[in-house]
Amino acid sequence: MNITIVGGGFGGVKTALECAKDPHATVTLITDKPDFQYYPALYGAATGRSHLASWVPLSEIFQGKKNVIVVLDTVTTLDPAAKTLQGQSGVVYSYETCVLALGTVTTYFGIDGLDTHAYGIKSANEVAKLTQRIRADVVENHQLDKRYVVIGAGPTGVELAAALGSYLRRLCKKYDIKNPAIKIDLIEAAPRVLPRMSEQSSATVTRRLQKLGVNVQTDKKVESATAEAVMVSGEALASHTVIWTSGVANHPFYKANEAHFEFAPNGRVVVDEYMQAGKDLYVIGDNAATKFTGLAQTALHDALFIAANFKRVAKKQTLNTYEAIMPPVVVPVGEYWAVFEWHKLRLSGWIGSVIRKVADFMGYSDILPLGQTLGVWHPIREKNQKI
Repeated sequence: MNITIVGGGFGGVKTALECAKDPHATVTLITDKPDFQYYPALYGAATGRSHLASWVPLSEIFQGKKNVIVVLDTVTTLDPAAKTLQGQSGVVYSYETCVLALGTVTTYFGIDGLDTHAYGIKSANEVAKLTQRIRADVVENHQLDKRYVVIGAGPTGVELAAALGSYLRRLCKKYDIKNPAIKIDLIEAAPRVLPRMSEQSSATVTRRLQKLGVNVQTDKKVESATAEAVMVSGEALASHTVIWTSGVANHPFYKANEAHFEFAPNGRVVVDEYMQAGKDLYVIGDNAATKFTGLAQTALHDALFIAANFKRVAKKQTLNTYEAIMPPVVVPVGEYWAVFEWHKLRLSGWIGSVIRKVADFMGYSDILPLGQTLGVWHPIREKNQKI
């Protein structure tokens, strides 16, 4: 069986690893990045922790997997009739079975100035630009920004806003800035933080953020941004460090090839009970219009599902049908504190932090062998933070 996978995130990499267990399978993974990006750790990379926890070379992940070919290219065009994909390089890739797992992209919802003046943390380049901005203030100018504005109070925004204060204090201590006035604003358009979690967890996290010195502003609309300020519900907040963590859209590949897909109202691709969007064409992870789309655990679940069905195809067995499973959610909010939620179970505090450590270990072990998992997971521990 020849399987072509597009996308090097959780869904794509996990599918490739599972399919590679079949020595008769040939797997081609096409991705525009040479690294696997562990999104849950990105906030840590932006606040002084080791980058080893956020990016792992694909060459390490697939080391020894002789039936996996990794191709660096950006796929732009799909022709399901001819069963081909065309890359930005001009190369045309033929496929027998194709799995699309391209992930999402940042969207600014057309808000004036955000694309130019806001920082992000979704890639290595974005993280580097943000940390350079912060360090330029502290190291070169020996001062802090008037305030640091984090936009979006989903998990990433909450994690970043909570970690930012301690990171700034460590920087100030190292570069001898006395009595720093650290102001961090967390802006959310919804009525509460973590709007996809329960009201109880949301309220608990809000109190925790406030205890950490974060000014939480909900029901606020971001209207525009300049190099010196962001306009929030008619109020100008002076800042040249505005960090956008809100807003993702389905990968533009699907819109560019919209004739071949059906879309749900949220822009995700409609798939059948086998996660197919067409003959021998599968769409998984953040790109699929499934119940719990947008979560890493869902992408892993999707990958295991289709890989198991590929084995059933080879054995000429009846295929399983897809069933969405609610994954647990755990969000760190500062050092040694996290909120955990799964169905009606809700925990917070140090126990939540322990659960997050375990969840990170399991997340890495889904992708890496044990030795590599331990090597990458180790730097997550707070005592190993670097400046």
